[in-house]
Amino acid sequence: MVCEQTLELYALRSLGLGEKLLPKSDITLCDQFVLIGSGIIWNIYFCIIALVFGFIFAVITAIIRFNRYKVISKIVDLYVFIFRGSPLFIQFFCAYEIFVLLPKIGFDINLIFTTITIETSWLTKAWLGAVIVLFLNTTAYSSEIFYGSLRSIPKHDIEAADAFGLSTSRKYRKIIIPTMMRNSWASYTNEAIFLFHATTLVFFSSFPAWRQSGDALYYASYFADKTFNPFVPYPIIAIYFISITLLIILIFKFINVYFTKHLPKERKNPIRLFANMVR
Repeated sequence: MVCEQTLELYALRSLGLGEKLLPKSDITLCDQFVLIGSGIIWNIYFCIIALVFGFIFAVITAIIRFNRYKVISKIVDLYVFIFRGSPLFIQFFCAYEIFVLLPKIGFDINLIFTTITIETSWLTKAWLGAVIVLFLNTTAYSSEIFYGSLRSIPKHDIEAADAFGLSTSRKYRKIIIPTMMRNSWASYTNEAIFLFHATTLVFFSSFPAWRQSGDALYYASYFADKTFNPFVPYPIIAIYFISITLLIILIFKFINVYFTKHLPKERKNPIRLFANMVR
């Protein structure tokens, strides 16, 4: 009964719903599981948004690098080098400082017949600012994965497509991109797992949480301070992250089966469950 009441009060607290005040005494195991589980919603949000947009832009940038467009490819190479060469935490710090320097009241866009004011203060909030950093970071790493996969495509596959007279767009759609995905999917699965784990760094960054409701580490840190026992809340976080990591692996495994369903067994590149849990 007590746990049901805790679920009703705190299950969606991280979204600004339910009880505002956190428990300060008589903290139960149920309180910790429910509130940390509520905070994990934000970690999942950070991961999904950054992963979806990062995947799209990683494919685009990998193709740009593969085709060696003179100026654009050099810019992309520099971007990938910077984000792969610097620590993610430093990227959070630098991005926050840059966003703070932007005019908080917004800037005006003159459309001749009217003027639109675009607010920029929301860039300093975790729900967007932190997602932008994670998006840029995972795009850089994923672009390198896909670019390496593109370079490993046998030349005779592309030559065969040219011999059949396929257009450039159809050649990429039917041959190059599917082959790239098959060759890189196991490595990209590791990147997705790493990105989900990296969402815990948002707590240590300068980006404030929405409505003062933080992610899983925010609540775990709170309980560790209140109970003077970090050996309960932090293992609870580990349980949540391990469970969701297993789910990510299973989802990517099903997608990998789709990519390789037409290949003979000896040519398939299976995603192994426990091999992808450590990067």
